[in-house]
Amino acid sequence: MTTTQERAEGLDDLPYNVFAKACPSRGTLEHVTGRWGGLTLGALYEGSLRFNELRRRVDGVSEKMLSQTLHALERDGLVHREAQPTNPPRVDYELTPLGRGIAERLLSLIHFVEGRMDDVLAARERYDETRGAR
Repeated sequence: MTTTQERAEGLDDLPYNVFAKACPSRGTLEHVTGRWGGLTLGALYEGSLRFNELRRRVDGVSEKMLSQTLHALERDGLVHREAQPTNPPRVDYELTPLGRGIAERLLSLIHFVEGRMDDVLAARERYDETRGAR
């Protein structure tokens, strides 16, 4: 079993560093952890979806934002787009193996946050009471 320090030291050996401004991993992290990216990956974890199915599943996302999000995730190799040559055209989106691994980790965080929302809401209430917020 490795210690936290040993794991941290191992990270120094990686060729990418998300904390460095010019590192390409930063852009991918933004795509994955941004509001629409994380929700899109989480929704696709359940299985392949067509664009409008995905838009309904990710409540509140605009058509433009979902399209931009899917392009970014596809470019990063996290989402696969399958266009069927039918009339009308049918386009399905699904996670790649890499996308699936990332979505599993995101869903773990999502479920943790959902399970602790009572604590979060209580903390917000305490914060607002002490600061006079509405």
